[in-house]
Amino acid sequence: MYAKKLQEVLGGQFGEITVAMQYLFQGWNCRGNEKYRDMLLDIGTEELAHVEMLATMIAQLLDNAPVEKQEKAAEDPLLGAVMGGMNPQHVIVSGLGAQPNDSAGYPWNARYTIASGNLLADFRANLNAESQGRLQVTRLYESTTDHGVKDMLSFLIARDTMHQNQWMAAIEELEQQQTAVVPATFPKEKEKQEVAYSFMNFSEGTQSQSGRWAAGKSMDNMGAFEYDSDPQPMGQIPALNPAPAYVHNTPLMGFTKENQPPVV
Repeated sequence: MYAKKLQEVLGGQFGEITVAMQYLFQGWNCRGNEKYRDMLLDIGTEELAHVEMLATMIAQLLDNAPVEKQEKAAEDPLLGAVMGGMNPQHVIVSGLGAQPNDSAGYPWNARYTIASGNLLADFRANLNAESQGRLQVTRLYESTTDHGVKDMLSFLIARDTMHQNQWMAAIEELEQQQTAVVPATFPKEKEKQEVAYSFMNFSEGTQSQSGRWAAGKSMDNMGAFEYDSDPQPMGQIPALNPAPAYVHNTPLMGFTKENQPPVV
């Protein structure tokens, strides 16, 4: 059962396969920034080792898997629902081995990864991935009493501590070289400046106006936050023209063939 749980931090959205592929492709696609490229390849290669560690641990947890006990427990619907049971694919498909899947059996997906070519945007995605991954590993740590598993997870938690600090340091370095808003290369004059730093109140509550985001200097140091308590629409009323006859939408009131829009 615990092997099934560990599949999440192996093949889930924020698992080790995701961060390994994400960092490596960011590094391989990095253009003209050798320091950052080298750093990405360093950490991406380390994450491949974490993939191996988790795959090995999952296989070890499946040693002598008590399939018959799991099946017997499932005879009691309540007990079976509580236990969840082991992943049957660990027996049927992988022969007591790990799989590139999450804890629900969903296959790992390359769409989990982000490699945009903009390092600041990518490093912020990396910080989020490490934050979510560390959160999941700490929850798994709290859900076992096995000393060997806890020791391995303790190592992964410590490395996630380093990696979060690493991405924050890299983000801070890039923000000092450019602005905090991505992409920094987009001309300010092309932005609608009257709404660029306005926090708009679109809910019934007003507590959000006390936040750092609603007053004072903006985080990119290029404007000042302001609180808009009653934002007004800036565009036209969203009224669409009738569809042409060949689309066969619902006819308008007072429908005649003559008053339908022409087919173009």
